[in-house]
Amino acid sequence: MINEGDRAPPIALETSDGRRIDLSRLGGPVVLYFYPKDDTSGCTRQAQDFTALAAQFEAANVPVVGISRDAMAKHEKFIGKYELTVPLVSDEDGSISDAFGTWVQKSMYGRKYMGMERSTFMIGDDGTVLQAWRKVKVPGHAAEVLEAARKAAQ
Repeated sequence: MINEGDRAPPIALETSDGRRIDLSRLGGPVVLYFYPKDDTSGCTRQAQDFTALAAQFEAANVPVVGISRDAMAKHEKFIGKYELTVPLVSDEDGSISDAFGTWVQKSMYGRKYMGMERSTFMIGDDGTVLQAWRKVKVPGHAAEVLEAARKAAQ
């Protein structure tokens, strides 16, 4: 499990908008948010909230990237349906979520299963995790991350 102060795994991410983000060579802070599934109510709201603040994240020079285990084709439909501007990464093989410790055992109605823990990480230009949010609640989260990103970018 990755915590604040830890080094982020040296992973290269291919985003839905064609960018490549190498966590071992960043030019500034980056925000990675992990979410369970495209086109579900909480995940849609979270993506819309980050999209609504995308210009402000860009002004702070802090890119935001969403990550789930959905396939890239599903991401593309999700982006198109909701006009999302935040790029998404497909983690179909689970290597990214495993490295960050976001693929966890969950429980619903007494049934245990593995699933994505809604989590966000802000990684500094040196590859250190500046801030980690675990078990994220969607309302107000994107604004909280933006405030932290502005401070980190100063």
